[in-house]
Parts: sequence; C-alpha cells; structure tokens
Amino acid sequence: QVQLVESGGGLVQPGGSLTLSCAASGFTASLYAISWYRQYPGKERELVAEITNAVRSTIYADSVKGRFTISRDTSKNSWYLQMNSLKPEDTAVYYCHAQVIVGRIVDYWGQGTQVTVSS
Repeated sequence: QVQLVESGGGLVQPGGSLTLSCAASGFTASLYAISWYRQYPGKERELVAEITNAVRSTIYADSVKGRFTISRDTSKNSWYLQMNSLKPEDTAVYYCHAQVIVGRIVDYWGQGTQVTVSS
C-alpha cells in the first residue's frame, strides 16, 4: 500500500524559507511522478510543482517559479519542496501527491502539512 507522509510545515516570516519533505513507501508498481499541491480554505487544490520519476523533468506554477525547487533523494525514497522568499499568499495546506502506473495512473495523497507565512 502506497503511503506518503509530509513533514516540515510551520510558521515562517515573509521572506523566509521552509523545506517540505515527503517520505514515500509501498511503491510496488511504477512511479510516474511526485507533485506538491496546495489548498487554500474553500478552494480546490492547485499544482505547485511536479517532478517525473524517469527523466526528472520538472514543472512549476508561475506563482512559485524562481522561489520553489522540487527535488528527490532516491536513497531515502523522499521528495522535497524547498521554498524560498516566502510570501503571505503562500500560506496554505501543502500536499504530496504520487501518480503510480498500474495499467492506468492511480493517484495517492499525503495527509497535508500547514504552511503559514506571517509576521
């Protein structure tokens, strides 16, 4: 069973940095990509960043380009979201998301971690 466990959220001042971690386990099938999404209260989740597993290609939301970096450590089966120059509008719940190929693509989600950017 696929499990994704996020950590690293918290309170940070504007301009500060945080690194979110996603520890993954249970991949018995082929992992296609890991993504980070965020969700504002009353809104749908939105894609923040994605990294594909095979070729490590990355995509970022325009709002975070140049500030956030997605990466992975295959030795630890972990993925990271380095967030720099944080803004109050980055305040949200951040979710780790996995796309696993099992004949078709199956989605898995972590439990989410709160990021609050405030002075």
